[in-house]
Amino acid sequence: MPELPDVDLYVEHIARRVVGSPLEDVRVASPFVVRTADPPISAAKGRVVRKVSRLGKRIVLELGPDPPLCLVIHLMVAGRFKWAARGAKIPGRIGLAAFDFPSGTLLFREASTKKRASIHLVRPPDLASLDRGGLEVATSTPAEFAERMRRENRTLKRALTDPHILSGIGNAYSDEILHRAKLSPVRLTQRMDDETLTHLRAVIVDVLAEWTARLRESTGDAFPEEVTAFRPEMAVHGKYGKPCPTCGGPVQRIRYADNESNYCPSCQTEGKLLADRSLSRLMRGDWPKTLDELEARKTALGARPGAPAPAKVESEVKAAKPRRRR
Repeated sequence: MPELPDVDLYVEHIARRVVGSPLEDVRVASPFVVRTADPPISAAKGRVVRKVSRLGKRIVLELGPDPPLCLVIHLMVAGRFKWAARGAKIPGRIGLAAFDFPSGTLLFREASTKKRASIHLVRPPDLASLDRGGLEVATSTPAEFAERMRRENRTLKRALTDPHILSGIGNAYSDEILHRAKLSPVRLTQRMDDETLTHLRAVIVDVLAEWTARLRESTGDAFPEEVTAFRPEMAVHGKYGKPCPTCGGPVQRIRYADNESNYCPSCQTEGKLLADRSLSRLMRGDWPKTLDELEARKTALGARPGAPAPAKVESEVKAAKPRRRR
């Protein structure tokens, strides 16, 4: 899912191209992408874009004249934009909609069979209903941040990625933030002191600002095309089994549902391994406590030292999963 640095970059580039221009037409290829009926999506046609902004991970185009309307686009996991020539055709399989302007067309696409991306057209008072309420960390005070983090007793990973707690952070940058802060992803928020939370807040601001600047520099004046959660410069996200850039030890992971958390045991958990649920089921709770123990287990199963768990383990995990009763 595009996160704050990617969404901010989209906002900047869309604003540069369309603010002050009329939205000449809205072409919708997928009827399910538009989630509102009043006002109808046709009411956006002919209106001038006054402003482009971010609401959490949503992108908002404020349209005039008065009374204004807000076109709200949520990319979800696989939604992406492409800036194309005016009147460009909507891609057949992945195309959701097209927004035509005098200078070009903004194509809205989703490369997934799970159609989660959405478009809402709302009046400004109704914009609040789409706000998940997450705190904007960069504009918060340390006290506000601490209060929000301790409001519920969550693990750090869950707290950072919950849009009701913090705004704009997802799976990728939460891994990078926790690695730089040298904090365990399963540490509980209500057990953290003020000093640690102040440090975490500063790291969040630094990591997000640093990546936004990196993306700006690599994109330049071109419209952002390579929006991805996996970048080679990242320290731990998507780097399972690869060396940590800080200590050289192998990056580990915790898998759950469709996501995973990547971390470095040496840098973040005092050398302790966090139990991965799927492999824990296979080992019946006999999970290795250290990297040395894990390497010994993997070597016995035929994996080279430092490598991810071999395919044999992965297949045994799938076979060990109990089938649901019908």
